[in-house]
Amino acid sequence: MSAWDDEFDEWIKRFWKKPRFGFGFPGFRDVDDMQKEMERMFQEHFKKFPKAPKELVREYETPEGDKVREIGPIVYGYSATIGPDGKPVIREFGNVKPFSLEGPKLSSETEPLADIITSDKEIKVVVELPGAEKQDIKVNAHDHSVEISAETLSRKYHKVVDIPSDADVDTVKSSYKNGILELVFQKKTQPKGRSIQVE
Repeated sequence: MSAWDDEFDEWIKRFWKKPRFGFGFPGFRDVDDMQKEMERMFQEHFKKFPKAPKELVREYETPEGDKVREIGPIVYGYSATIGPDGKPVIREFGNVKPFSLEGPKLSSETEPLADIITSDKEIKVVVELPGAEKQDIKVNAHDHSVEISAETLSRKYHKVVDIPSDADVDTVKSSYKNGILELVFQKKTQPKGRSIQVE
């Protein structure tokens, strides 16, 4: 475990020891404390980031003559769901990889939030691409994965989503509305067996 992991674990322990409202959720005072602590941790660990990609850096002069340097957007998040096998599935998204072995990484490409929903007959891949237009999006489907990329004036998206092996890439249909891309794959039909007479 890295020093970042140790500090984050310690912060979680401290946060959950504080008084809470009913149902086990933190009160408003705790949310303010949590935000301040997260900002402090972010500022401290931001120094360890590699040099920011030039696409994320903006420099300009204010009307007062001050020079300002902005870096961003910087996005990190995760979703946690329970998979069909009953095990937790955690998916990261954003352009920051804070917990990599080599230390924090910052990319000019944002990895969008993606989810996979399976049913008896189909596999649906849902990807969030806020701010992208339909013509900005490129999708390539392979046997066990689908690659999604999009480029707008202010942001680049890129994500490779592993899909179950029974997804039939020849049947995929896509739709895009309000920043949400949906790809629907039919499941491959199982070949019917036949009995063989042994001679």
